[in-house]
Amino acid sequence: MFRRVLVANRGEIAVRVIRACRDLGVESVAVYSDVDRTAPHVLLADEAYPIGQAPAAASYLRGDTLIEVARRAGCDAIHPGYGFLAERADFAAAVEAAGLVFIGPPATAIAAMGEKTEARRRMGEAGVPIVPGTLNPVPGVDEAKEAAAGIGYPIMLKAAAGGGGKGMRVVHGESDLAAAFGLASAEAAAAFGDGAIFIEKFLDSPRHIEIQVLADSHGNVVHLGERECSIQRRHQKLIEEAPSPAVSPELRARMGAAAVAACRAVGYRNAGTIEFLVQGGSFYFLEMNTRIQVEHPVTELVTGVDIVQWQIRIAAGEALDFGQDDVYWNGHAIECRITSEDADRGFLPATGRINHITIPAGLGVRWDGAIANATEVSPYYDPLLGKLIVHGADRASAILRMSRALAELEVVGVETTVDFHRRVMNEPEFQAGQLDIRYLERHPELFAPAAPEEVLRAVALAAALLEEERREHSLRRAESRASNVPSAWRQQAWR
Repeated sequence: MFRRVLVANRGEIAVRVIRACRDLGVESVAVYSDVDRTAPHVLLADEAYPIGQAPAAASYLRGDTLIEVARRAGCDAIHPGYGFLAERADFAAAVEAAGLVFIGPPATAIAAMGEKTEARRRMGEAGVPIVPGTLNPVPGVDEAKEAAAGIGYPIMLKAAAGGGGKGMRVVHGESDLAAAFGLASAEAAAAFGDGAIFIEKFLDSPRHIEIQVLADSHGNVVHLGERECSIQRRHQKLIEEAPSPAVSPELRARMGAAAVAACRAVGYRNAGTIEFLVQGGSFYFLEMNTRIQVEHPVTELVTGVDIVQWQIRIAAGEALDFGQDDVYWNGHAIECRITSEDADRGFLPATGRINHITIPAGLGVRWDGAIANATEVSPYYDPLLGKLIVHGADRASAILRMSRALAELEVVGVETTVDFHRRVMNEPEFQAGQLDIRYLERHPELFAPAAPEEVLRAVALAAALLEEERREHSLRRAESRASNVPSAWRQQAWR
């Protein structure tokens, strides 16, 4: 086992990794930018080192700096968390070249699955169902029109070099293709440094379901079942649960077998996730995430497997001590991502200082977060504040427990998505498990309508009048009290 691990990340995932290290008796080293000097992950680690200014490009994305800090701190390995450098094959290779262990998959597997068209080609060769589309990027609009005509509209334009909703556009007809292609390519170039675009058939209302996998260096590969991730906005997940209310044991076995085959096809090692679109009993490969996922806690709660701890153990050369037949699923888990965003205003990001926070507790409630009283929420990083996760005997009890936990959760000082999640838990279609990626489109009532300008002005005026009345009342009371004090006490400079 490692003696010391550098956690090359921040926020709640850094806290999660540090706790896993501590459970294994491994020392942890944190890194921080200027604005994260007193962040919870910095205070929790055994040691912490500054790495630069607030923008990620000047701190958390500086791979050479991170490797130098790891060597200076006497670390054996680097855990990249998710985001930042977690899926950068060049960073994984540089870590290994520096004589350190990268806690994640081999650089070759990251490269193979990070380039989406290469991943689609490999999955097709491995017998994993893929969405109809191109196996190579299309060089321009004319080629895109030709490919789209063969696939059939509607289509999805997707960035070949990355995911996370960047560089994606749905096109319903040829007249919209040119503009959408330009926007998707520009967004992909800005996000990934590569504007290459490929095309897939757009599935109208599928479920987004992913399979968690673990693979060691001894040839063992297991899957830990599925997670339902269909509630999204702009391809960003908001609520996840395990197991999916739509997946039967037979479908789970088929999808799990496909996920294991996908891992073996690229020589995968460590934790990973195979994402699928599911519609009408059929499933199609979407992409592979070669890292730990934000939503991994729901799988941990229903399987009892500590996925982050196994990431470290596998990287240290250990073999999985259980097989596929040993994996079973107990109860139901739900995760709500609590972000500093205003859901009622198109998830507009919010910044500020957290003046007060109350974390829910009780049986079956888990909070994975990295905020505290006086934490500054800056505009430089992802707005994820934390994840509220619950576990229940079944889905209905998990929903009730989440509703209770959300009622107890208080975050004062910045706008959050807590109220939005409360509404979802009470929505009948969600409670019935009738989900797909267009769920939010069908339920505009989950978002409070913005008040008209004249209403806002009236409310502001009423508030000002009430405040003036309060001040006048306080002044009259003070004067009344003063008039009842003997004159000698009022007129002399008594203390």
